[in-house]
Parts: sequence; structure tokens; C-alpha cells
Amino acid sequence: MKLRLRVFGFVTVLFMAPAFGAEPLLMPGKKTLFQRVLTRPGARIVPDPGKTEGKPAAALSRYYVYERETLDGREWLQVGGDSRGRIDGWLDAAQSVPWNQQLTLAFTNPANRSRALLFEKKEGVLEVLKSADPGAMAASILKTVDSGTPDPRLISVEPQEYVDPAKKFYLLPILQAEELTSPRNVRVLEVASVTAKRGESSPAETRREVPDAPSVLRNFSAAVVFVIDSTISMGPYIDRTREAVRRVYTRIEKAGLADQVRFGLVAFRSSTQAVPGLEYVSKVYADPSEVKTGKDFLAKVASLSPAKVSSSTFDEDSYAGIMTALQKIKWSGFGGRYVVLITDAGAIDGNDPLSQTKLGADQVRIEAEQLGVALFGLHLKTPAGKADHAKASAQYKVLTQNQVAGRPLYYDVESGDVGRFGKIVDSLADTMAKLVEGASQGRMVAGSVRTAAGAKPKDESERITSDALLLGHAMQLAYLGREKGTQAPDLFQAWLCDRDYAHPELAATEVRVLLTKNELSNLSQTVKLILDQGEKSQETTGTAAFFDLLRSSAAHLVRDPAKLADPKARKLAELGLLGEYLEGLPYKSAVMNLTSDQWEQWSQRQQEDFLDGLRRKLRHYQIYHDDADRWVMLDGSNDPSEAVYPVPIGALP
Repeated sequence: MKLRLRVFGFVTVLFMAPAFGAEPLLMPGKKTLFQRVLTRPGARIVPDPGKTEGKPAAALSRYYVYERETLDGREWLQVGGDSRGRIDGWLDAAQSVPWNQQLTLAFTNPANRSRALLFEKKEGVLEVLKSADPGAMAASILKTVDSGTPDPRLISVEPQEYVDPAKKFYLLPILQAEELTSPRNVRVLEVASVTAKRGESSPAETRREVPDAPSVLRNFSAAVVFVIDSTISMGPYIDRTREAVRRVYTRIEKAGLADQVRFGLVAFRSSTQAVPGLEYVSKVYADPSEVKTGKDFLAKVASLSPAKVSSSTFDEDSYAGIMTALQKIKWSGFGGRYVVLITDAGAIDGNDPLSQTKLGADQVRIEAEQLGVALFGLHLKTPAGKADHAKASAQYKVLTQNQVAGRPLYYDVESGDVGRFGKIVDSLADTMAKLVEGASQGRMVAGSVRTAAGAKPKDESERITSDALLLGHAMQLAYLGREKGTQAPDLFQAWLCDRDYAHPELAATEVRVLLTKNELSNLSQTVKLILDQGEKSQETTGTAAFFDLLRSSAAHLVRDPAKLADPKARKLAELGLLGEYLEGLPYKSAVMNLTSDQWEQWSQRQQEDFLDGLRRKLRHYQIYHDDADRWVMLDGSNDPSEAVYPVPIGALP
């Protein structure tokens, strides 16, 4: 028996427990979460408890636990790769680690921070955090290890190069997490990981020599795609952008580097449904993977001219332009990946009927991060848009917030001065040329701006140069990691701090939640239900009835009706709406922490802003659902329904 549901494009197939098999054991105190374990290196799946002969299980394979049995003082687990009753055999419990939440960790790019230290015991992390100067102590430990002298407290150190989990997925499951508020507001995490040992790789990989960094860097290339507003007011800026690219192409072609830095251009306007005369919402004029020379680029963008009619609103569809650049440009051939937004207007937000993407700044930024693309924003503060400046600035600072830099890559041009704008674009284009010139000689660009000597940048052109060099360093680390086949640290269990010891505002790690398609669909159904009932509350019964509407309509989504009926439940989370797989995660949820009192006290505008956020998240979940390339099959299962998607924790409701 099965039930088929469709919600916002998601198709969920809910299977009843098979008649021929049992369900896995539930976690203590849970109604929907099954017990799961990860295998240690050397684990074997055997036919019966106590047996020694069986099939080896790859380290960190995930299995569901169906039965537990003790034999001669040793615990054995009956395990299966899926939750549908198909049993693989028995596993010695000592060869496993419980995995209570599908949380995995990814290292951020280390370009602007110290590499993470992985300690054998939690006390090692705490010793550094509680020292008089955590940054200096961590730097001293790292220097000692890099010199070839092992530190007995450490199991491993983060690699020098960046390992991109989107290109080379690695499982770094979180086993425990402890939040500290003193002496610093950080999290101390216990993680597990394993990479292939010597002898476990294929013969071809074993024979492959790992090239040195200078040799790899000589093939480094970069792509800069300008995403430019092409409405009536933008003529001078379009011309000045073309001129900047023409100048830099002249320079790089003289140096014989035209193949290593390419430029592209995407233009955007606004809704053509509202104003058909605009001709397009967004359009690729030049794909850097298809541009061969400066002359070729200029020929491709020669037809770009400002619109002949005005848009229906001052805001334009900037997010449509960026998403076109992210989705239509062939980024895979480039190590350096930059998108530069140029506009004098704010962005049409995802909740606006004129929006083509239905996404907000947060969702677009996450999509860029997934591709390893750095988003720069050049905001032309022309007198005509004065009333729009504050809102547009806030949007673009969220959009361009960069994890490596620790700040937004946002640059405003006061009064929309064409001369200042040209200086900024020239600086960025020149920096790209310097980046590939150095790489062609096997040299890496300068590292962290935090450690570089010199005064604070005087103006926006100096700041964009500094930021572009920093991001260039980060992208070269990512490129080296991909080309050299760098792997996550070879360890099994270790403790680390989730922030940089010297600069705790910089994240050393980011958390992903591995959701199956059913779990992602359940999440979408829940968000859709909250959205629908919030809208109904506004339209018909008044704000006070919002939680009552949810209680009356959510029975099909919850396993514990008692929570829905509990009159003491004042938060959305307390109604039991979200699946248990999201309970206890290390993040603060604005949605689940909403109380009925808050909703009643909010103005109509505040309620609508909250609902707009839900609409944007729903659209983002649809993108995840359709992103076939990033669904991952974990070792231990051959069931396609058990594939997981690494959802950034910031994308959760």
C-alpha cells in the first residue's frame, strides 16, 4: 500500500512498512526517527551474532538498526541499509558509532583564517579557547606541526587547500556539539571522518603522481561575468564596463594570457509581462567559456543597449540576472569565478508578482556559494533613486555577504559618478589580470588581508582590489584542492572549534543537514501549511486564529496529535509540525520560535514579511529537489529513496 502526494512540484511516495520485514528501532523518546549507526574502519557485516566471517563495510557507511542482541557480554546490531525491512546482517556494536542526527560538517575556505586543528580530546580545544591569546596559541601549534614535529594532542589538521564538498563530497558527521558562551561564543564539535588509506585506492590512482602547487597553478583560469542592469538610465555604465574589459583584454593578450582570464556579460531588466517593450527579463550576451578574444567579447556585447521603455517600477529583477549567470554560464572550466552586479536600482524581491525567480537575497547568495562563485555588488546611488538607496543597500549587503571575507562585497558609488564607477571596474579587471599573470608563473596571490601589512583601503577601488585578491587566494586554494585531489583529514573521531581562534567572527566550518527526498518533501509540506494558514488568518478570521487554524489542519503531518491539542503550546515548534529530524539542530529558527502572542502583536506588514520569507524558502526547496547532481548516496544503501541532499543549515525555516 502506498500514498502519492504532490506539493509544490514535489512527489512523495509514502510506503507502509513492508509485510515481509520489520521497521528499524526508534530512537529513545522519538516517534519517527529510527536508530542509525556509522561503521568504523574495519567493520564487517556478518550473518549471525558472534560470527567473524562476513562482508566488509566501508568506513562511515550508514545503517539502520533493526534489533539489538547481547552475546557473551558483547552487543550486536541487526542492520539494514534502508528503513524498509531489508536486512543486511549483524554488526558488532563496538565497530559502530551512533549517528543521532543527519548532520555533516564542511570546512569553509581557509584563505582568510587559520586552518582548523583537530584534537583527540575536547580538553585540547578548551585549552586553546581558555588561553590568554587563543589565536597565538593555535598559530604556534600549527607552526610546530607544519615544521614536521607532531603534537600529541592532535589527530589531524585541516588541509592547506580547500576541499569543495560540492565537487568531492566527504562525510564529516557531527557526533556531539556543545555551545560555549564563555570565554567565547563558539561551538565545540566532535566529528568523525575517514578517507581512503594507502592501498585502498584504485591502481590508476595509486600510480598517479600528485603535481606540485606551482605546476598546477599555471593552468589556473578565471571568469568574470558582469550582470548589468540594461534599463534606460544605464547607458553610460554599460559603455564604461565595455571599455574596462577592452582595456584589460589588450593587456592580457599582449601577455599571452587570453585563455586564462575571460569575461562574460548578462543583462537584466524587469518583467516583460508587465511591460512587453522591455524585450527580456535577463539575457546572456557573452558566456566566458565561449569568448576567445577581446574582439570576440566586444562583438558579442555590441548589440547591448539600454531599454527604450521604462519598467513598471523603479526596482529591477537583479536576482533574475544573477540566477541566469549562475545557471546558464559554464563555470566548470574556471578556477576563479566572479559575478559582478552593476545596477542603480533595488532588486525585485521574491514575493513580488513581477519576480521571475521567486527568490530573495539569501537564497541567491546560497546558490552562488554552492557553485563557488563570489558575488560583488556595485550600487550606483544616482539622485533619481535616492528614495530607493537604503532598501537597495540592505538587499545587496545580504546578497554579497561573503564567508571568506567576513563581510559583504558591496561597493556604493555616490551620486552614480561615472568616473568613480570606471575606476572601480578598472581596478577589478586589472586585479583579475594580475591574478592570472601570477598563476601563469606558478605564484599564488597574496593571502589573507587580515595579515597583510598596509593601511586601510582609501576608497572603493582600493577595497575591491583588496577583496578580489583575497577571493582570488581562496579560489586558488579551491582549485589546488580539486586538481591535486586533496581530501578531508584522514582521522576517525576528533574535536574542533567551529570558529577561527584569532578571529571568532570567521567560521571555520559550516553545518549541512542531510535530508532524504521524503524529508525534504515533508519540510516543504509543513512550510506550505504554515504559509497557507497564515494567509487565511490574515484574510478571514483575524490574527488571533492563526494557531487554531494550524491545529485544525495539520493532523495529517504530525505523528503526535497530543502536541497539536496541547493548549500550552505557544510556539510553532511546540505544535510538532516539523519532523523530528530537525529537532535539536545547532541553529536558531525564526519560524519555529514564533509564538502565537508575537503573531497577534505583529502589524500586517510584519506578518506579510514573515510569510514572504516562507514563500522564498519554498521556491529554494524546489531548486534542491530538482538539483539531480547533488543528491548523494551514502555507503550502506542501494535504495534511491535513501539519497540525501546536503541542505545548508541557513536554508532551513
